[in-house]
Amino acid sequence: MTITVKLFASLRREAGTDELTLELPTGATVADAVEALRDGPLPWLPDRATFAVAVDREYAADDAPLEPGSELALVPPVSGG
Repeated sequence: MTITVKLFASLRREAGTDELTLELPTGATVADAVEALRDGPLPWLPDRATFAVAVDREYAADDAPLEPGSELALVPPVSGG
């Protein structure tokens, strides 16, 4: 199945893009997607505890299932002032 990965803030800057397409097996979870990103286009991706994950604009746990066409967003902590 194909999903879209959206990158924000420092992750977007590091990747040089704000969006990737990722191929995953049917039944994949958020954790599977993060592992596939580390094994592929984002080998430098930080530890999972350092960024939030949303699936289709809802915050999600690592065991959340993904569906074909899902949008996975990776959001690192941001600060402002």
